[in-house]
Parts: sequence; C-alpha cells; structure tokens
Amino acid sequence: MAWLFQDRDDAGRQLAAALLPVYGNRADVRVLALPRGGVPVARQVALALAAPLDVLIVRKLGVPGHPEFAMGAIAAGDIMVLDHALIESLPVSAADLEDVVATERRELGRREERYRRGRPRVDIAGRAIILVDDGLATGYTMRAAIAAAKNEGPASIAVAVPVAHGRVCQSLRREVDDVICLATPEPFHAVGAWYASFTQTSDDEVRELLRDPSAG
Repeated sequence: MAWLFQDRDDAGRQLAAALLPVYGNRADVRVLALPRGGVPVARQVALALAAPLDVLIVRKLGVPGHPEFAMGAIAAGDIMVLDHALIESLPVSAADLEDVVATERRELGRREERYRRGRPRVDIAGRAIILVDDGLATGYTMRAAIAAAKNEGPASIAVAVPVAHGRVCQSLRREVDDVICLATPEPFHAVGAWYASFTQTSDDEVRELLRDPSAG
C-alpha cells in the first residue's frame, strides 16, 4: 500500500489544487476546518483560495470501552447524528449514550473556548462554504458539521477531503452541493494509512494556525 500524502500540509496543497478552478478568487468563499486534524489541511486550502479560515467544532461519539469506533457525532447547536443500527446492535444503554454525549459536549465547549479566545466566528450566512477534514472514514463528524453549518444559512456547502471511504463520499453527495474527495482507495483501512506522517495535531497548533493562517 503506497502513501498518497506526505503529511496534512501536502494533502492540503493537493486538495487546494483541485478546488482552485471552481473556488479560487471568489470573495464569497469561506473555509471551515474540522479540528483538529482538518486544520492544517484547511490552512493550505484557505491560503490557496485567499479565503478566510475558521473552525467548525465537532466531536465523535465513541462506543463505550472502544472510543475509536464512532456511533455518531455532535456539533454546536444541539446537533447530534447517530448510527442507530450500530447502537441497537451493541450493549449500549440510553444512560451510556447520555454519558458519552455529556462528556463530548463538555469537550466541545472546552475546544470552542480554547481555540477562539473571544475571537468571533466567521460569518457564513449567504456564503459558499467549504468544509475540510483530513479524511472521512465513517462520515459522522462531517455529517454533524454539515447540519451545524446549514443552521447558519450558507448559500452553498461543499465537502472537501484528501481521502475518504468511497461509500461515505458518495452518500454525502445527497446532503451538500459539492463533494471533493481526492482519493477513495479500496480497501480503505483508515484515514491515517494514506499519510506518510499522521501525527496528532495539538490544540496549540490549531490556535496558532487560526491566529495566523500563513504560519508554518
């Protein structure tokens, strides 16, 4: 299996090249990253498009005892997307789900405060927004982001990622105006499998990139 991207910066530059013909040199474009890993990717996209960069904070809902497996996701505005079939197939009670949601809502609030430090959100009403992440495996966090973004009244929504599971990429086309998935390898394995370097992005890195999109 060959790597597709050296790191998130490389993935962002490749993604930006695909977006430029449609979204370049447009005053209405806004780039929203899904933290944390989507921020370095989106930074490259925003730089190439000369567009404002912001974050749309979402949190995966992990299965109790196996947090790496997503059973849904949440976003601000009481947005919650659930895999009901998965939840029903697991020994996950309503109380278990409530505990996970409460924990992730606290973390969502913590990140909102830490990343913004009083800085207002970019206004996306009536704008063409591009939601960017470093990849899509289940798509739940992106679906939560889409639902949250729709509440703000954008003119259009595009989803742009370097790599994604093919079925997820295809299913999102029914939910937004445009979907750009550079690669949909099969078998998919995991997002990180397609990066030579896939180190965790820190909160401090996110804050720095949002403070100065040209940093790094």
